[in-house]
Amino acid sequence: MHKNHPFHLVDVRPWPILGSFRALIIISGIIKWFHLSSSNLLFLGFLSIILIIYQWWRDITREGTFQGHHTLNVTLGLKWGIILFITSEVFFFISFFWGFFHNRLSPAIEIGILWPPKGIITFNPSQIPLLNTLILITSGLTVTWAHHSLIENNYKQALQGLLLTVILGIYFSILQGYEYFESSFTISDSAYGSSFFIATGFHGIHVIIGTTFLAICLYRHWKIHFSQIHHFGFEAAAWYWHFVDVVWLFLYISIYWWGSYLHSIIIIFNFQLKDLLK
Repeated sequence: MHKNHPFHLVDVRPWPILGSFRALIIISGIIKWFHLSSSNLLFLGFLSIILIIYQWWRDITREGTFQGHHTLNVTLGLKWGIILFITSEVFFFISFFWGFFHNRLSPAIEIGILWPPKGIITFNPSQIPLLNTLILITSGLTVTWAHHSLIENNYKQALQGLLLTVILGIYFSILQGYEYFESSFTISDSAYGSSFFIATGFHGIHVIIGTTFLAICLYRHWKIHFSQIHHFGFEAAAWYWHFVDVVWLFLYISIYWWGSYLHSIIIIFNFQLKDLLK
């Protein structure tokens, strides 16, 4: 069918309505998991939503790569879409930081007016958190290297940069999982445990999503789906990954360093100073 305009009118597809129903199943599965300790419905919801995402992504890749529907005007709309999506994610994390800073700056009397609360052994920011910071900063450099290589039509270096970024993303997730496994506190240990695991946990989920996004871009680049002037799928993944990097820097500085470790050192120093002055 020939068109006399550069815009893409989306074809009728079942994925939006099916995705909505699957989201309902996931929420119902979470409720069933919480109240009945049964996760079978939740597992079914996650499995079905993964299948829907795969087919929806397949259709968008097909229409943009092989059918030529993603013209400059359509690509501009897609760019604004990903910009607004990342903006919404920024405000999503602002709510976590807001709660953490509120608890850090004015801890409630229920937790002894102390932050971190008594009995919480925080992570040393110079160990795994620092390593994870270096990993994400390096991954930001490698994804930028891949992007510039793609713009310069250097297929091999773009492939190498993307592969390194995916490996670093997987490595980060493994280290964070190990950190959770070795943690001396849980999400139910006062406001500190809730703030820590909610903020870092959601960031970890975003790292997994970003790694998956980049892995798909790696496969598409291997199949030569991208060119110098037509590679918005990769560009969106790179923007998302840079957003994940920046959020982690704020998490590391505020939660791992300033809000936990540094504050504990100051409290210990104050107690020692009081003992010396007695």
